[in-house]
Amino acid sequence: MASVNVSLQVIPNVPNERVYPVVDKVIAMIAASGIKYEVGPMETTMEGELSELLKLVKKAQEICVQEGATRVISMVKIDYSPEGVTIEEKVGKYRTKE
Repeated sequence: MASVNVSLQVIPNVPNERVYPVVDKVIAMIAASGIKYEVGPMETTMEGELSELLKLVKKAQEICVQEGATRVISMVKIDYSPEGVTIEEKVGKYRTKE
């Protein structure tokens, strides 16, 4: 199957001072998965096979709960094309070249 992009924003219901540490644990889990990803100010975009990425979305919810969230609101966006979708094709032209 061709690569898709899945963007994930998690909002764990934890005390304000715990939000970033919990989100950091979710991002660390995504990084450890070995898939291609980019962190943005409002969401993290991942690239890969859809079923694999959706497993990471589920795991993100579980991490938030393990970290004390009583509820987790998540925004998930999926960009799918039979030919495949890459992060580079969307934002590559905006990156500064060194």
